[in-house]
Amino acid sequence: MRISTSLDYAGDVRASAARAAELEKAGVDIVWVAEAYGFDAVSLLGYLAATTERVELGSGILNAYSRTPAALAQTAAGLDSLSGGRFTLGLGASGPQVIEGFHGVPYDRPLTRISEIIDICRMAWKRERLQYDGKVFKLPVPPGQGTGLGKPIKMINTPVREHIPIHVAALGAKSVEMCAAKADGWIPFLFVPDHARRVWGDALDKGLAKRPADLPPLDIVAGGLVSIGKHDEAAKDRERLRPMMALYIGGMGAKGKNFYNDVCRAYGYEREAEQIQDLYLAGKKDEAAALVPAELLELGSLCGDEKFVAERIAAYKEAGVTTLSLNPVGPDPARTIARVRELIG
Repeated sequence: MRISTSLDYAGDVRASAARAAELEKAGVDIVWVAEAYGFDAVSLLGYLAATTERVELGSGILNAYSRTPAALAQTAAGLDSLSGGRFTLGLGASGPQVIEGFHGVPYDRPLTRISEIIDICRMAWKRERLQYDGKVFKLPVPPGQGTGLGKPIKMINTPVREHIPIHVAALGAKSVEMCAAKADGWIPFLFVPDHARRVWGDALDKGLAKRPADLPPLDIVAGGLVSIGKHDEAAKDRERLRPMMALYIGGMGAKGKNFYNDVCRAYGYEREAEQIQDLYLAGKKDEAAALVPAELLELGSLCGDEKFVAERIAAYKEAGVTTLSLNPVGPDPARTIARVRELIG
């Protein structure tokens, strides 16, 4: 089981870069850099490529709307070259609020869009001429839709690797099925290992049944907040998750169009999910946070004594997680990561 962590994309990027170097020494295998609607992730990833030596670097995630497939392929190939073959392209659909509100692009056909981006990126990295007739993307632009001067072009540079790993952030059944069938890895969110099988098991099975033999085993990246110490004291750190969980379950989307709320319901917290959303959308954020189920906080994190953390590691492993994603709490995150590495063995 590998270990990954995510850098703070809303804080000081230089501090995040320094933290990445410390975590590399502690044994982290891959560092993810998010983008959301803050600074772009690519700038920091390029900086990290120059200031780290061993740790893998991943975009966690770049949305599938604000860059063309060719631009995503160029970016991934460039970062992979700068890092000496250490880059993973993390992709996701984001959501209508960000895509339509921040980027001004219609939020349409996210599943098909990501599937076609995967195809086009892999063509580009093999230096094939980009000629593609998809439902979302058509390369070159078809006759009558442009100047008529477009022609199939292949990438100038030869990428370090012609197969750069692509991980997809997916939650819906069809998206997870597609991810399992053709991506290198899956990045779920609000992943509770004890309940994951009943929510995504069928989708994973269907996707894996269609997975080509030449693709590596699907890498599943999931985890949560980690704090190790006296059990009662460390367990209190889970409370830090309440505002974030309430934000996603209650505020990341509208009524009937919130993927995270859907996951919470699928876990069996239908009543709580509805109440949290109603309160959050009414501006009662603290009240919404107070209703996040304690069980959801406990099972979706690794906060407790070493025995508890070891049990949670085993639960994630049993659920198929191959890369444990950790967000360490406390004054010495590198030490916490190192101790988890020892517990993994």
